[in-house]
Amino acid sequence: MVSVEGLLARFFAWLMRRIPNERQRLLAVTIVAGGVCGLAAVAFHMSVAWLYGQVIDRVASAPGHAWIWWTILTPAVGGLVVGLGLAYWVPAAAGSGIPQVKVAYNFRAGAITIKETVGKFVLCALQLGSGASLGVEGPTVQICAGVSSFLARMARLSAVNQKRMTSVGMAAGIAAAFNAPIAAVTFTLEELIGSLDQTMLSGVIVAAALAAVVEHSILGSNPIFHVPRLQTYTLANVSSLVWYALLGLLAALVSVAFTDSLLWLRKWFRGLKSVPRWIQPGIGGAATGSLAVVALLFFGVNGIAGDPYKTLTQALLGNLPVAAMGVLCVLKFAATVTSYSSGGSGGIFAPALFIGGMLGGAVGYLDVTIFHHPADSIGAFAVVGMGAVFAGIVRAPMTSILIIYEMTGGYGLVLPMMIANMSAFALARHWRHTPVYEALLEQDGIFLDAKHKPHGPDGTDAVPVEK
Repeated sequence: MVSVEGLLARFFAWLMRRIPNERQRLLAVTIVAGGVCGLAAVAFHMSVAWLYGQVIDRVASAPGHAWIWWTILTPAVGGLVVGLGLAYWVPAAAGSGIPQVKVAYNFRAGAITIKETVGKFVLCALQLGSGASLGVEGPTVQICAGVSSFLARMARLSAVNQKRMTSVGMAAGIAAAFNAPIAAVTFTLEELIGSLDQTMLSGVIVAAALAAVVEHSILGSNPIFHVPRLQTYTLANVSSLVWYALLGLLAALVSVAFTDSLLWLRKWFRGLKSVPRWIQPGIGGAATGSLAVVALLFFGVNGIAGDPYKTLTQALLGNLPVAAMGVLCVLKFAATVTSYSSGGSGGIFAPALFIGGMLGGAVGYLDVTIFHHPADSIGAFAVVGMGAVFAGIVRAPMTSILIIYEMTGGYGLVLPMMIANMSAFALARHWRHTPVYEALLEQDGIFLDAKHKPHGPDGTDAVPVEK
């Protein structure tokens, strides 16, 4: 039987004979990568959704009080299985996925191995499907960047163009994860490229559009973030801007606290020599399950372990009481920090949006209670809160605005979004200069700043493909 890799090798050999010009071949590979990345993202998201149905939904429906123990045990067992895989199979699959892509882009000419890509797909699906408080978006970026990198190597593109293809994969991953191609382009520019390269930018745009089309065609409109399209978000009262400004301040505080907590607990777990590294994700899973039990017992909603978007949708509709929003914000904060710091495999995009939505909704209740504005404004505050916390944690201010617009259609919140997002971004950067992804890499001894880059004796970058 001919392997998939063999078939691809024959295809690209045929392509090189037909298109000897590398610039034209780069465009052809970019188009192929956009479609294939979209399919890879669909497969990953469907795998996670299937596991949610097989595991999380069954746990929730367990008879009597058995669901309590299963809710704690399930993410713990999932963490142990993933911990074994990370320790003995593919260590590079740990974490969000975006730091790994940044390392590949800056130090390895964009090279991401098939082992990393497949490992991320399998292990992250298992961890998320068993109830970890992490997201699919960062892993989708690493998976798609790995697919794009593989195609570039198979097409025998130059090192420069192989590096460009990694940015193509990142854009395709974000576009497919959120069905937000415009935000995917800005995120790739802000987070990875850092400058305008006309060739790279055109490839990023093409791949993002194709990946979003593929995801949309198979899973339908907005497959990951189920925001009701009938809900209209607008700034109904100018006096509400006072509370949006407060929301920006609170989002900055939460963002800095999140990053600092993540780094501190991650360092603590790594110094825990008495517990093997592969067991630690199981500890994080048990803690996450315990926090999920609290949410279910007191408020009857999950969102802590498993799919967070169903609960977040309730916040966007203003259907959750203020106490629930405040407590869920704290629980999700703690669960995400524990899940990630213990060595799990999954992203922080979805948790950041969840924390921000709950924080924003809680502030919205102040607007309703003190200024006696309509209750509809609670959902608008939740929307703005998502973007503000995202901006404070990820430090991608343009993306934080565009991605919320594309997901929710909240174009009537332009002014509140700009005030809250830019306040959160500026204050978080002032209080903690290093963004979360760079801080995580620096904790591992990897510095993206050019003056800190480790180089080998021949002048090439010394960071290996797999650590």
